Amino acid sequence: MISWINGELVELWQTNQKFFVLINTQGLGYEIQILESLFLKLKTNQISNKNIILWIKHIKKEDSDLLFGFISKDQKNFFIEILSIRGVGSQIGMGILNKFSISEVINAIKTQNKKLICSVPGIGQKMSDRLILELKSKLQFEEEKGKDEFDIKDPKINKMMEDLQLTLQSLNYKNKEIKNILPILIKEADLLDKKENNLSFENLLKLAMNYLDNHISNLDR
Repeated sequence: MISWINGELVELWQTNQKFFVLINTQGLGYEIQILESLFLKLKTNQISNKNIILWIKHIKKEDSDLLFGFISKDQKNFFIEILSIRGVGSQIGMGILNKFSISEVINAIKTQNKKLICSVPGIGQKMSDRLILELKSKLQFEEEKGKDEFDIKDPKINKMMEDLQLTLQSLNYKNKEIKNILPILIKEADLLDKKENNLSFENLLKLAMNYLDNHISNLDR
C-alpha cells in the first residue's frame, strides 16, 4: 500500500478530463492521477521545484493498480470519504474535487444544495441524494466527536487533558482506553478545581492510571 510519494516530476499530461503526472522515485516511474488545479500549477510552472510530494490513495483492482495523488492529507481523506458512499467511484470523487473545494462541498452538503452537487459530470439526482444523506451523517458524527473531545471551557483543564493524553500514551496505554476515561477525568478535574482547590497534573495522572489499571485488571480476570 502506497500512502505518499516523494520524487522527481518527469512528465504530465491530460486524457479527456483526467490529469496525470509521472514521478520518478529511486528509478521507478509512478503514473498518478491528480486534480486539475495541481495540473495547471505544474503546467504553468507555478511550482518551479521539479521535486513533488503527493499524498496517495492506492486503489487495487484485479487488472490494475490505480494511484490518485493530492497535495494535502485533507484532500486525500475527503476523497476516501466520498469513495465510501455506495455507488460512487474514483472518477466521480475526482470530479467533485476538481470542480469544488472541500469547504464548498461541505457547505453544499449542509445546505442540501442538490443543484450544485448535480453539476458534477456523472452525478444524477439519485446519487446526489445519496451523497448528501450519507456525507451529512458523517459530517455530523465528526462534529459531535470533536465536541466530545475538545469542548472544555476552562483553558487550564483543556491543556491539562492534552498533556495527560500524551503522557498516558507514552506509558503505553491504548488510545481507546484513554479516550474512554477522559469524561471521568474532566469531571474530576472540575471538582478538584472548584471544591477542593487541589487540581494538579500529578493528581490527575495518578487518578487516570488507577482507573486504567483497574479496568485492565478487571478484563484480565
